[in-house]
Amino acid sequence: MNRAGNIEKAFELAREEYQAIGVDVDSALQRMRDVEISVHCWQGDDVKGFEGDDGALGNGLAVTGNYPGRARTIDELQSDLELAYSLIPGNHRLNLHALYGEFKGRVDRDEIEVEHFQGWIDWARDQKVRLDFNPSYFSHPNATDGFTLAHADSGIRQFWIDHGIACRKIAAAMGAAQSNPCINNFWVPDGYKDVPADRKAPRERLADSLDSIFATEYPAEQTLDAVECKLFGIGSESYVVGSHEFYMGYAMSRNKVLCLDAGHFHPTETISDKISAVMMYVPELLLHVSRGVRWDSDHVVTYSDELQSIMQEVVRGDYLGRVHIGLDFFDASINRVAAWAIGTRNALKAVLAALLEPTEQLRKMELEGDLTGRLALLEEQKTLPLGAVWNHYCQSVDVPAGSDWLGNVRQYESQVLSQRSDSSALV
Repeated sequence: MNRAGNIEKAFELAREEYQAIGVDVDSALQRMRDVEISVHCWQGDDVKGFEGDDGALGNGLAVTGNYPGRARTIDELQSDLELAYSLIPGNHRLNLHALYGEFKGRVDRDEIEVEHFQGWIDWARDQKVRLDFNPSYFSHPNATDGFTLAHADSGIRQFWIDHGIACRKIAAAMGAAQSNPCINNFWVPDGYKDVPADRKAPRERLADSLDSIFATEYPAEQTLDAVECKLFGIGSESYVVGSHEFYMGYAMSRNKVLCLDAGHFHPTETISDKISAVMMYVPELLLHVSRGVRWDSDHVVTYSDELQSIMQEVVRGDYLGRVHIGLDFFDASINRVAAWAIGTRNALKAVLAALLEPTEQLRKMELEGDLTGRLALLEEQKTLPLGAVWNHYCQSVDVPAGSDWLGNVRQYESQVLSQRSDSSALV
């Protein structure tokens, strides 16, 4: 029997095993087709962007590695993304940062306009990809001291306010063009390396700046504003203005989307436990799925216990309609296209595993006090043949099953990536 036939035979056996514990596999697969992952553009070029100034990455961000093949132009980045999407089952999104526009000559960040992203809008329409967006509050002369929207200098603060206002116009145009809301996520790196004397004033300035940026209302059908918290960063180890508590309060009081990044909390702290709590008080949630390793928060997503817990909480709470799933990692030590494929496929695999959980039966046991049965069933399902269902799902949408996708990447690396001279630099 050929590989395709083996995959289908294994799937039929797996379906029987899941049905034995009350799981409707076909229903889970149907729900999978509606799951969108927002793939982050910055993995493809090490967060350099296309402003043309060769400025060093800063404000607590760092990319290590010099694997050959970094995208140097928009055309190269789009080509790499097209390959990545072909290896990922389902229809997904693209998350763009503001420094990735088509800039002809020097365009400062408070001057960016929709026209600088019209090429991306056209490309996304042709590729049937929806866009999300982010202002870029880093790697700029007006951010060298570690402060932007919370800056004590009103002139610098206004520059970044104007950048945020411009980004919201762009995000709204993207959403209108794709007839689907563009999630516009605000992450601000402001903070101090050492213990500050005044924690209050910067937070007051940040809240005031955000209020100015959000003063203009845009239809929810066009764009949704998200705010992202962080515990610490390189150069802001002791104090980050936009902490979890700050942004949770801001999102609740201003009816904004709250963004939780899996790598932005204490190394022993997880975001899975936070999801059901914050969803009681905020309208929608944005997840940046990442993988923290010690102090660094942006490793390629692997099929870890925490990833599974995150997706279990999203599915168990019936939050798939209110939670937007995005990725946020950048690794230049391996093939960048492969990193996209590995991370996104793992995120989707975790969603599928959660959809294949006998959730109603587990809830019933819990409600009836049968904690023994709950634990036994939770443990039993861990060894059920998820891989067989995953391979069937990939094959059913004409995407390579198992690790077959790696051959496509190897061929692309040989024919395309290896031809890019001076394509990467150790940062």
